Amino acid sequence: MSLNILRQQAEAEWEAVVHPSLPQIFIGTSTCGEAAGAGRVRRAIEEKLVELGISATIHRTGCLGECWREPLVDIIKPGSPRITYHSLTPEKASELIADYLVNGLLRPDLALGVWGGGYDGLPALDTTAMLGPQKRRALRNAGIIDPENIRHYLARGGYRGLERALSLSPDEVICEIEQAGLRGRGGAGFPTAWKWRLCREAEGAPKHLICNADEGDPGAFMNRALLESDPHAVLEGMLVGAYAIGADRGYIYVREEYPLATRRLEIALEQMRDSGLLGRDILGTGLDFDIKLVRGAGAFVCGEETALIASMEGYRGLPRTRPPFPASSGLWGKPTNINNVETWAQAAYILAAGAEAFREYGTEQSKGTKTLSLAGDVRHTGLIEVPLGTALSDIIYTIGGGIPGDRSVKAVQTGGPSGGCLPASLLALPVDYESLAQAGSIMGSGSMVVMDERSCMVDIARYFLTFTEAESCGKCTPCRLGTRQMRSVLDDIVAGNGKATDLEVLAHLAQSVRKGALCGLGQSAPNPLLTTLKYFREEYEAHLDGRCPSLVCSALVHFEITTEKCAGCGVCLRVCPSEAISGGRGVKHVINQAKCTRCGQCLKACPMRFSAVGKIAGRAVREDA
Repeated sequence: MSLNILRQQAEAEWEAVVHPSLPQIFIGTSTCGEAAGAGRVRRAIEEKLVELGISATIHRTGCLGECWREPLVDIIKPGSPRITYHSLTPEKASELIADYLVNGLLRPDLALGVWGGGYDGLPALDTTAMLGPQKRRALRNAGIIDPENIRHYLARGGYRGLERALSLSPDEVICEIEQAGLRGRGGAGFPTAWKWRLCREAEGAPKHLICNADEGDPGAFMNRALLESDPHAVLEGMLVGAYAIGADRGYIYVREEYPLATRRLEIALEQMRDSGLLGRDILGTGLDFDIKLVRGAGAFVCGEETALIASMEGYRGLPRTRPPFPASSGLWGKPTNINNVETWAQAAYILAAGAEAFREYGTEQSKGTKTLSLAGDVRHTGLIEVPLGTALSDIIYTIGGGIPGDRSVKAVQTGGPSGGCLPASLLALPVDYESLAQAGSIMGSGSMVVMDERSCMVDIARYFLTFTEAESCGKCTPCRLGTRQMRSVLDDIVAGNGKATDLEVLAHLAQSVRKGALCGLGQSAPNPLLTTLKYFREEYEAHLDGRCPSLVCSALVHFEITTEKCAGCGVCLRVCPSEAISGGRGVKHVINQAKCTRCGQCLKACPMRFSAVGKIAGRAVREDA
C-alpha cells in the first residue's frame, strides 16, 4: 500500500478522533504518568463509563511535559474542544466523567487548559504558564497522539520529511541540514551536517547509522520521554539520515532501564515494516534500510561514541583514542554515524518544515529549539522545549514557576554530571552552547537541575564526583584515579577533616584530569567541582572553618535545645536513638553533644508550638559522655 493511501486513511481516522461522534478520552501513559497512577485512573474511568452506560473511546498518549501535574487526562466531547485535566486520582476521574460527560460541568478546578483556544472561561492550553513560552519542534506530537499508533503520526504530517528527502539528492538533504544549522543535541553540539557528510564521503561499506539513546545523566529524561511519546519522529529522522549518508543498517542503542521506551520502539518498528517504511526498496525508491534495537546495560560511559560502539560489538564499554573517528572507522570497522534521539527527531522536522522554519528560533551560532528536563527545587518540574538562547531566569521563573516556598535560587546545574553549577548571579545567561561553555558548564543532553538556598554546593560537587567515579570505565589513569582522589578530598572536607591546602589540591587535580583523560567522561568530570570552586568558594572556606552554612553536612552542624522554649514534654527524648537527650517531665532538656549522632530526629519530633530544637552551623563544644 502506498504512503499516500496510508495517510488518507490515517487522516480520516484522526478526523473521527478530533471531531467525534462519541467521547474521546486520552490518558497520559508515559513513565511519569504511570508512576503517578495513570493505570488506576484509567481503570476508574473504564468502570465509571460502564456504570453510566456511556460509550467512549480511550486512547493512550505520551508525555505533555507537565510531569508535576500527572496524571493528565484529555477529553473531547462531541461538539466541544479537547480539554486537558490534571492531577487526577481515581476518585476525581470518576467524578469528572459523571460531571462533564453527563451533566456538562467543565470542572475548572481540575482543568489545565483547552486545545486550540479558550473555551467557556477555561484558558487556552498554549497560554498556560508552563506551555505558553515553549516552541515545540522535537516534542510536536508529545502528549497529543497515541505513540503506539502510526496512523496518528501520519495524520499529523508524519513521514513528510522522508518523502521530501527522497525527492532530493543525498547531498541536497545534507545541505538542508547544514542550512538549518542543526547541531548535535547530545552533548558537544557538533554540526550535524558535517558528521553526515564525513560519513557519506568515507570509503567502505556497509555504512552504519546509530541512534544514541543511552541517556545516563542523573535528572535527565528528555530522550526517554521523546521515545515514549513519539517514537516515529526519531525513526523518521533516522530514515532521512540513512538516505543522506548511504547507510543500509541502523541501530538504536537504548538502555535497559527504559522498558516502556523500548516496547514502544519495537511496536513502531513493526508498524514501519508493515507499512513498507523499513526493509528493501522503501516506498519503491530503491532505498534499503532496516533498524535493530540494541539494549545497553546502563553504563554512563557508553554515552561516549567509541565506548557505545565497543558495547555494541560485544566488548566492555571502553572508549578508544581518536582518530580514526567513527565516521571513517566505527562499528565493526565500517563508516558509522551516531546522533542522539533529539537530533534525529529535529532532522525529521527540518526536512518536513524546511531549514528556515527551524532557524526561526535560536541564536546566531545555536539555531533551533532544545528539549530540557527541568528538575530539582522548582515548582513546575517536567519536560520542556525552548528556543536556544532563552535565559535561565525565564526557564526557572516563567516556565518553571519559581522556587517552592518562595525560596531563592542558589545554583542551576546544566549538562548532568559533566556540566557545571552556575550561581544565581548568572540567571540572565542565555541557554546556548557557547554561553554555557564560557560560564564553565555545558549543554549536554539537556538536563537542568535547580537548587535553592538549602543546597550545599560542596556536597553537590561531591555527589556528582561520586557518580562519575563509579561510572568511570577505569581505562585511563587520570580519570580512574583522579576522580577517586577528588572525591576523597571532598569527603574529608564535608567530614570536617579538610586542610587549608585542599582547595589548591582540588583545583590542580581537576585540571590534570581534564587535560589527561581519554574521553569526554573524564575530561568533563571536574566541571561540577571547578564551577563550585569558582562561584561558591566561600562555602568551601566555611567548611574548612568547621561550618556548613547550608546545614547539610552532618559533621559540620549540631543540634541545640533552647531552654527558654523547651516545655520538657519529653518528645525529643523518646525519639533520640543514641539517648543523647536528658531531662525529666517538665524539666528543660539538654543534648549531650558527645553522644549526639546528628540524626535530626529531635528536630523533626519537637512540636511546632515549641520549636525548641535548633540546627546550628558548626561543630558543638562536646561534653564528656
